[in-house]
Amino acid sequence: MREGNPYGFKATFNATIGERSHPPQLWVSPFHFGINQGPIVLMIENFRTGLIWNLMRRCPHLVVGLDRAGFTGGWLGARKTGRPV
Repeated sequence: MREGNPYGFKATFNATIGERSHPPQLWVSPFHFGINQGPIVLMIENFRTGLIWNLMRRCPHLVVGLDRAGFTGGWLGARKTGRPV
């Protein structure tokens, strides 16, 4: 990856494909994608209103997944004790 890129790091690379340059380099996409901007919008909204956290807390699939993964405490612990979050 080249330094001094005005858009930051390239969005796509493939470590299994090498360019035939000397010395060989990883394949890096010549294009830029803005896919990293979406989560920023969600973080701003969550900071403003708490909407994202509230939606996550109400999603039974997410709660079961977090429980199965061993996460405890915080709002997960409050759910089990009936205390308000």
